[in-house]
Amino acid sequence: MLRLYGASQRDANLSAEQRELPCAACLVHDARMSLERARSVVTPERHQSARAVWLRAAVLGADDAIVSTSSLMIGVAASTAGRDAILVAGIAGLVAGSMSMAVGEYVSVSSQRDAERADIEGEKEELAANPEAELFELATIYRERGLDQDLAMQVAMQLSAKDRLGSHLRDELGINAASLAKPLQAAWISALSFALFAIVPILGLLVAPASLRMPTIAALSLGSLAALGAFGAYLGGAPLMRAALRVSLGGALAMFVTAAIGHLLGVSVG
Repeated sequence: MLRLYGASQRDANLSAEQRELPCAACLVHDARMSLERARSVVTPERHQSARAVWLRAAVLGADDAIVSTSSLMIGVAASTAGRDAILVAGIAGLVAGSMSMAVGEYVSVSSQRDAERADIEGEKEELAANPEAELFELATIYRERGLDQDLAMQVAMQLSAKDRLGSHLRDELGINAASLAKPLQAAWISALSFALFAIVPILGLLVAPASLRMPTIAALSLGSLAALGAFGAYLGGAPLMRAALRVSLGGALAMFVTAAIGHLLGVSVG
């Protein structure tokens, strides 16, 4: 009875505010529940830049295939050449263009890779020769981005402790390991993309009647260019109509120029 009386007296002496304070266990429980609710609504973000490496090679090869092959075939057709001559020109353009895209992309991306490797090796040497100066340089970069001096140095030290070279490559040189140049990947993607889409104007020739060869090749090629431009914009998160119109206008201009040249050469030779 004495214990119960003492406990009731202590409860009576507590103020109303103190009795309403939540216990520590309740606070921890509420915090955990809030964290779980936050995790349940978080969705992974889609970063379009991760696709830039292979998307560039694929779109470049496909656009070049349709524009160059259709323009070549339309130019030959405008010179009053026969169906067989136009078909040979289209197939030759397919093979030559695929090889050209593969070699060109490999050489271009290899040069980029060599430059990246040179920067990486140079940064390794600088970190080995003078790590303190490199740490201060990294902190300076963070300070220029808005952090105060002490916080910038703390961030630089913590990131350097985890991955010193990676921190400098990312924030000082702008080199990301996920987007390093891959020459072979760019070469075969460009060649394959060119070969596949160069078939579009060739199919247009095969299905078109003799009197509608040029319009059929042009219409099928321009439609494919518009669809390809819109699809590339969709993958990259860009406006669809603008991309489709841009690539279609460029293709139409190329076809018009080659058709005019083919017609002039055909008239002069005839």
